[in-house]
Amino acid sequence: MRLPFLAALALLSGRLLAADSGSVVPVGSDGRPLNLGFETGDLRDWTATGTAFSEQPVQGDLVSKRRADMKSGHAGGSWIGGFEKVGDDPKGTLTSKPFRVTHPWGSFRMAGGPWPETRVELVDTATGKVFFKVSGAESETLRPVVVELKGLVGKEIQVRLVDERSGHWGHVNFDEFRLHPERPNPPDEYTAAERQKNTPPPADDVLFAGLDAVAAASKATLPPGFKMQVFASEPDIRNPIAFCEDHRGRLWVVEGLTYPKRVGRAPVGGPQSEVLKDLFAGKDRILVFEDTDGDGKADRRTVFLEGVNLISGIEYGFGGLWVGAAPYLFYIPVADGDAPKPAGDPRILLDGWNYTADTHETLNTFTWGPDGWLYGCHGVFCPSQVGKPGAAENDRQWIDAGVWRYHPVKETFEVYTEGGSNPWGIDFDEKGELWAEMCVIPHLFHMIQGARLTRQGGEHFAYNTSEMLRNGRHREKGGRKPLFPYVYEDIGTHADHVHWAGGGGPHAGNGRSDASGGGHAHAGMLCYLGTSWPAEYRGRLLIGNIHGQRLNTDIPVAKGSGYVGQHGPDFLNFNDKWSQTLNQRIDQDGSLFVIDWYDANQCHHTRDDGHDHLSGRIYKVVYKDQPATRVDLGRKSDGELVALVDSKNEWMSRHARRVLQERAAAAGAAEDVSDVPEALRPLARLKKGGARLDGIERLKESLDGTGDAVSRLRALWALHVTGQITPEDAGRWGQDPDATIRGWTVQTFFEHSALLYSDERLSDLADGATQALGTLAESDPSPVVRRYVASALQRIPVERRWDVAKALLAHAEDAGDHNLPKMYWYAIEGCVATDPVRAETLLKECRIPKVREFIARRLAQAALVSAP
Repeated sequence: MRLPFLAALALLSGRLLAADSGSVVPVGSDGRPLNLGFETGDLRDWTATGTAFSEQPVQGDLVSKRRADMKSGHAGGSWIGGFEKVGDDPKGTLTSKPFRVTHPWGSFRMAGGPWPETRVELVDTATGKVFFKVSGAESETLRPVVVELKGLVGKEIQVRLVDERSGHWGHVNFDEFRLHPERPNPPDEYTAAERQKNTPPPADDVLFAGLDAVAAASKATLPPGFKMQVFASEPDIRNPIAFCEDHRGRLWVVEGLTYPKRVGRAPVGGPQSEVLKDLFAGKDRILVFEDTDGDGKADRRTVFLEGVNLISGIEYGFGGLWVGAAPYLFYIPVADGDAPKPAGDPRILLDGWNYTADTHETLNTFTWGPDGWLYGCHGVFCPSQVGKPGAAENDRQWIDAGVWRYHPVKETFEVYTEGGSNPWGIDFDEKGELWAEMCVIPHLFHMIQGARLTRQGGEHFAYNTSEMLRNGRHREKGGRKPLFPYVYEDIGTHADHVHWAGGGGPHAGNGRSDASGGGHAHAGMLCYLGTSWPAEYRGRLLIGNIHGQRLNTDIPVAKGSGYVGQHGPDFLNFNDKWSQTLNQRIDQDGSLFVIDWYDANQCHHTRDDGHDHLSGRIYKVVYKDQPATRVDLGRKSDGELVALVDSKNEWMSRHARRVLQERAAAAGAAEDVSDVPEALRPLARLKKGGARLDGIERLKESLDGTGDAVSRLRALWALHVTGQITPEDAGRWGQDPDATIRGWTVQTFFEHSALLYSDERLSDLADGATQALGTLAESDPSPVVRRYVASALQRIPVERRWDVAKALLAHAEDAGDHNLPKMYWYAIEGCVATDPVRAETLLKECRIPKVREFIARRLAQAALVSAP
């Protein structure tokens, strides 16, 4: 409801100003009203310099056509829209003819960049001095600015629009200067207090820029005992945009040379030959780097694939590479060896990923989850309809902000968490909690399954089956987006701080936020779980900060059902304006790899000549001269891999679990499962294959034992990805003394809920699962477990949720929790929508005020819709 309200205010204020019977348009020396509202459709009465105001004025609301979160807010038909025709890069001024001040108050409408270099000035014509100036509020929506002119009545002044900035928000919007006999009070006025709050802090003093790789490494600031060295740099690597590691410790790195513009339009749905031709019409390459002598530097470099079109994500597993190159997610098999090469053509797994709206927000930063799914990010201004090649629109999933996942065995795709901005980095912590960084909005979010997070823009969308069926009729005006208008309140940031300074919004803090953490733009997320660094680093989140040329540290602290991210000391500062790290990963020794795009330009735009395609670095950060070791988990026996599952070095445990999952899938591929329902056959094969792995039974012994909870949790994950958890196991571990194990038992079991509740032959099992979920909802003392229950509840049929919902809503102690009231609502909205009578009873019994409010609101909306 917020955006329509603001738009109405903007419209109302324009009418109020225009309707002010005493207000006038200033006149020129000839007595003719000046063109200060641009209703002539041209720039008569104005003088332009430079090119910032070329092709002005613009007509109508062009803003809302390109972004859903803002309006133009102009009055009349024409206005100055600095970005709309020439973008952010040009500079220039636009100055009105002089006019005499005949009234004590003036007003105009302005918006645009928050910088001192993007401003509207009022100038005393006689002296040439600026007596008033104002910058924008990092918004395209024009808002009224009121100026007292009492001391200037009788004098001549001029209006001057100044754009001295190139790059992000480097433009000015303006409309309608008028004079008034009394002070106007428009409802959406851009007040003096707000303007003062938005004044940016002083510019940061960054010591270096444009250094060679070795010099850049030497100028970086690190904690005592740490050292950064160059693993690879230009010309061997340029524009590293994504990377991953295989089970041999090799780095697979994408050179993003096609960015920022994809080559051509993809023939989605065309024959394989055309798809492959399109896929290889670009300039991107996938390189493999290896340190064979242990000196911390790459000495073997292999070009694995080249000519690919706009790669943005990559991960290794199941004998090949999983690559995101919008509009495709594809898999390409690898013929392994010292110089790996493709073992066949790419296979398109999914298509429909958008690449026309914003090429720096599409699918990115892939990582394997502890549950065996491939996880990735997606940005808010890149609307996509994802599905298998050839799928109809109704069989595709909309995504325009959030985290998604794809299962390599079941070949299923789903949205995991919805909302956010432009995440370009995710990682799992020791308890399997997923963390993501964001840009523009506050930076840290705990990505809870089924959560609805604060969005940078746009409306929430439907993404599970019941929502799609019930709310598919709600579509964004003029579009295909399946809206979900009943979120009511989303989950905000899980951090207690931001990394930008000043009150002018995130962009106003760019280059001015050194003391706060560097700025709003983040890329790359790593939870440090190695064993070679000091113990205090374990579990800390390392987040790349682009404008701050550093790695921030956030420290998650448990609170209620989740966490609060506290501000830790920055881990690394490059002290170099050109540094732009995009992701980071640990290696088999617990040391840190960081990829650095390295470019003077720090912001996305679509000009090819505005990006440096000659530079790029990969750095390695070690503690106490940690030596580099060689490893190949592919040569390990099943029993050796099972032993590594418990490793405190998360790299070893993760890769061991992945290789075990691959072996289970491969061993079960040829199994005869003809007696199993078709939908269950992939899981049946996995179960039979996993049972053949030597030593797998030791994992159940570990999980049933009394070891530490983290070790037992890793055993649970390994058993899950190899298909070895039975309903009896789940029942037992659902009563485990550790809350995280109880929670993950719920998540892994209800991963298969779509199959569980759709096959009549499994009805007894489904009934038992629902009953067990209700028992946890009613009596489990942990808010963490209740969070997992709320997530699982969204995955079962609406008609089966009632008893579980009633049990959750009886927990009055959850009313103040950051996540639970909203998670409960997301889980029960479908119940309220489909059975209002029963919902009224639930409303009376609910002990959580926020949820009571939402139930009542939803019932009222339903009543209005059904009223004659």
